[in-house]
Amino acid sequence: MAGGKGITLLMILLIIGNVFTAILGLALFAVAVWVTVDSYGLYPLTAVTGKDDIFAASWIAIFTGFAFFCVALFGAFAAARKSRRMMLVYLVSMLIVYIFECASAITAATNRDYLVGNSSLMKKQMLTYYADGSDAGMQVTNTWNRLMLEVGCCGADGPMDWVAYTSTFRQKYGNTYPWPLNCCNRLSTFDVVDPKNCKIGYADSMFTQGCFSYIESVFSRYTWAISWYGFSVLMFVFFLMLLAMVYYTKL
Repeated sequence: MAGGKGITLLMILLIIGNVFTAILGLALFAVAVWVTVDSYGLYPLTAVTGKDDIFAASWIAIFTGFAFFCVALFGAFAAARKSRRMMLVYLVSMLIVYIFECASAITAATNRDYLVGNSSLMKKQMLTYYADGSDAGMQVTNTWNRLMLEVGCCGADGPMDWVAYTSTFRQKYGNTYPWPLNCCNRLSTFDVVDPKNCKIGYADSMFTQGCFSYIESVFSRYTWAISWYGFSVLMFVFFLMLLAMVYYTKL
């Protein structure tokens, strides 16, 4: 009698836990899609580095999020049916999805540290590709131009990036402007407020803050969405799988 009540309690806990896991899986799927869509438009800055693993991790998370949803619903059904065979299929399936999600979360976390550990990587690719005529160069140039205008920043650490280091932009336009015109303050019509003073470097005529802090914040948000939320899902699923193993042995 007591054993029967214990199995029933485990069954109820498993059903509730799997329904909650299904909801968590859908949420993971949603945030992974958000990262993959890249609403901040910074993917070109990672693509040229060859280290766009955070977006690869988001694709994996899309799969694992939906897989968690499907497997969890199956687990709730298997628990309700009290089927030993179905519970075994559930445990094996959940373990496979769990491993893939571990890979996704770890990849996102380590890639974030590589990209924004310091500004050197972003600065290097900016100096190399900005104003370059290649396809990668045009993508990076367009991204930096939009970024500097929208955020109100200039360079990675500041305007002096364009002056202190050798760059493709400096080789092409160094005799005309020390930094891109997108570093200059704009009117509501997007015309440069004062091109002459911007060229000289007056603070009132240009953006003096670097863009790296904004870039860092964006990739940190992506990491929180994929990695740390993914880890929280993994922790819950870990204890759910332990509970499912106990239930399986009791059947």
